[in-house]
Amino acid sequence: MLNNFEFHSPEFFWLLIAIPLLAVWYFYNRREESATLNIPSTRGIKPTITAQLKPLLYVLRLAALSALIIALTRPRNVSVSKKTKTNRGIDIVMAIDVSASMLAKDLQPNRLDALKRVATDFVNRRPNDRIGIVVYAGESFTQTPITSDKSIVKRTIAEIKWGQLEGGTAIGMGLGSAVNRLKESEAKSKVIILLTDGVNNAGFIDPVTATELAKGNSIKVYTIGIGTNGMAPFPWAKDPRTGKLSFRNQQVEIDEDLLKFIAKETDGKYFRATNNEKLKAIYNEIDKLEKTKIEEFKYYNYTEKFRLWIFLAGILLLIEFVLRNTLFKSFI
Repeated sequence: MLNNFEFHSPEFFWLLIAIPLLAVWYFYNRREESATLNIPSTRGIKPTITAQLKPLLYVLRLAALSALIIALTRPRNVSVSKKTKTNRGIDIVMAIDVSASMLAKDLQPNRLDALKRVATDFVNRRPNDRIGIVVYAGESFTQTPITSDKSIVKRTIAEIKWGQLEGGTAIGMGLGSAVNRLKESEAKSKVIILLTDGVNNAGFIDPVTATELAKGNSIKVYTIGIGTNGMAPFPWAKDPRTGKLSFRNQQVEIDEDLLKFIAKETDGKYFRATNNEKLKAIYNEIDKLEKTKIEEFKYYNYTEKFRLWIFLAGILLLIEFVLRNTLFKSFI
């Protein structure tokens, strides 16, 4: 309650110094305000209660003056309401490779699951942006259109799994589908985060053509190559009876030249994620690079309290006036 209370003009409190000075002045000059009678002795004369209470009139006047001074300081309650306005919205599409090689165990527990954790955390940090999900392997499709409903996006990421699409890695189709999601967007900033762990070996859209489409629609593309340097345990065969995958070490192949080309042509940036920590750091950096500008407006509502003090001063002066002209009239 006190946190919302203030005095608009607290400098008027200095006037309260006059109150004790006036009290002292009255104490030394109170006899001059009453008629005096010189008599040889006051033995046998007892002052009346009314006479003893006469200083009350001056106390009431000083109290009224104090109330008026407090009124001058403008005491008031302040309530603050806040409103935020996003003046630079960002539309983001995450194009995610779901080919079989994303089950490689050079990231823990595998590339795909490591990505899903990091991507979910990234979505949580983008409350003011719209996000869509495109998945691709030998072909591509939109898993979730661009939406501001983060619960849908996070549920989509959690449900991504290998085996949804034909085998292969169609980088051009994945990028093309993401561009198609963003080309009609009216956001001031449009971003694609393209992640892959291989080379373009499928699909009917050339990655260079898809890059030109992104560039022509003013879409920035951040590309991520995921996978360690050297050898990594890749899925090799699937047991038809148990459905379990067998793994063997293979050379990691990522078309970094292509990913660097896509990023450079679209004013984006290329990253290489060789482990879980680097993958997380990459998404943290993209989060910092693509910041949504938010304006915060504060609205102040003031409830003035000075009227109460003026009213109190008026009541005190009225009581002083009535007493002065009734009970204490014969002593004035």
